[in-house]
Order: sequence, then structure tokens, then C-alpha cells
Amino acid sequence: MRLAGRFRLPRHLLEMRMTKRLFDEDPLTGIRRWWHVKANGEYVIETEQRLDLDASNARCRNETDKRTKWGDMSRVASIPLSVYYDLKRRGIADDPAALKKWLNDGDNRVFRTREGTL
Repeated sequence: MRLAGRFRLPRHLLEMRMTKRLFDEDPLTGIRRWWHVKANGEYVIETEQRLDLDASNARCRNETDKRTKWGDMSRVASIPLSVYYDLKRRGIADDPAALKKWLNDGDNRVFRTREGTL
């Protein structure tokens, strides 16, 4: 047996070169987790979430006047749980400066519910 992650996988799983298999699905949140084994014997659990963020967040952006003053409790983004947990894992969610930088990045505009720079 080869070591995969922290667990030893049985030989038959290593030799199968498995395709992606559904591991868990939550219809309420739209989160699916897929399980597969890489060629080197490591296992992977991949998280996927179905969202229509672009439309809902764009609607919020369009409904907020750009001249509205920012307050302490102004909603500036809507971030799905799967993305939030990834940001947390990378240390971005716990660092206010890094989170602001991430939210101000044009690549992450889809999560913004308000125009402007944080």
C-alpha cells in the first residue's frame, strides 16, 4: 500500500485510477463534494457549488446608489460558503487587509454587491 494523505488506501483503489465520484450533496446550499484518487495515490475531495451570483449580486450593485455613504454595516459582498472556507484556509478571511485586497480585485467582482473601493 502507498500512503495517500494521512491514510493508507487499499491497493485495489490505487490500481483503479478512479474517475470522479459523488461523495456528498446538499440540495439546500447547492454544494456537492466529489471524491477521486490521483495517479500518484493521493485522494482528493473537491467541493463544487452551483450559484447564480452574477445576477443577484449585479442586481444589488445596480440598486445601490454610488453616492450612498458607506457605514459600519454596509453590505459590500455576498460570498458563498465554499469560497469563504477556501479564503479561510488560505488565511485571507481572517486578515482584514487581505480580504479588502481580495474584494477589490477585479477578478472577484462577481462577489461584490456594491461599487467602490474598500
